[in-house]
Amino acid sequence: MGLTVALAGGVGAAKLVRGLAKIISPQNLVIVGNTGDDLELYGLHVSPDLDTVMYTLAGIVDETKGYGISADTFNCLSMLKKMGFETWFKLGDQDLATHIARTKLLNSGSTLSQATTELCRMLGVKPRLMPMSNEPVRTRITSGNTSLDFQEYFVKRGTNIDVTGVSYEGAEKAQPAPSILAAIKKAETIVICPSNPILSIAPILAIPLIRDEVENTNAHVVGISPIIAGKTVKGPADKIMATMRLDASAYGVAKFYKNILDHFIIDDADQNQKSMIEKLGIKTTVTQTIMKSHEDSARLAETTLRTKQQSKLR
Repeated sequence: MGLTVALAGGVGAAKLVRGLAKIISPQNLVIVGNTGDDLELYGLHVSPDLDTVMYTLAGIVDETKGYGISADTFNCLSMLKKMGFETWFKLGDQDLATHIARTKLLNSGSTLSQATTELCRMLGVKPRLMPMSNEPVRTRITSGNTSLDFQEYFVKRGTNIDVTGVSYEGAEKAQPAPSILAAIKKAETIVICPSNPILSIAPILAIPLIRDEVENTNAHVVGISPIIAGKTVKGPADKIMATMRLDASAYGVAKFYKNILDHFIIDDADQNQKSMIEKLGIKTTVTQTIMKSHEDSARLAETTLRTKQQSKLR
């Protein structure tokens, strides 16, 4: 099996990547993680999407939440609250160790990609996980005349605002992290994970050199819809697409990725959208896409890789 590159952000992506890691050798799996929602908190560099993937592959993720570390405690956060600090962003005690280690590495001169590689080594993660860029790219949310940092919108306000615009500050000038372009050039398959298309995948594709490489690749490009029957399993993809006047459906996601997809996987609940999507020129597979278990992740990963054997409609 040749090289597979997965564009990833969030819980859905982490679950699919876990399945891919079961059937692809580590040297043949590269995961490009979204860093548009990175933030500095208490002087520490926090990379939520990278960490969700890393913890999931390390087998230590909180399976109930889909992120954070299993059985983590929050004693440090409780003490910070007593001291008068804002504690709306919930970092567990073990989770904090990751951010301390990452920040120490960065302060010692490591790039974010080097720090990520070292953290993966420490936690026994074998596939190559890399940030989309070593340079800061920050997703910002606009609601009318209000502009918010991503985490203020996502966590502090609980996504309870109408989104009128999304921007990716720094993306136009950002360079892909080293070896990302080479991996995409070499890839046989590129997977667009079942992540929020606007908040998790678009920041990666907002980096011009990555977007150009994906759009012009000879690899088979397959995506998985994060929206099932008009709703997301987790996260605000349906809400944000609706408030931005995009079609909050599997078809709407396929249309969003129209220029890069060869194949799209949708859930059984959206069988009626198959013909609409194929009219966009995208081959479509209908299957169960909800991943409640490790077995579900592996099954969907196998289905995803099998699409390469099917004819393209590009």
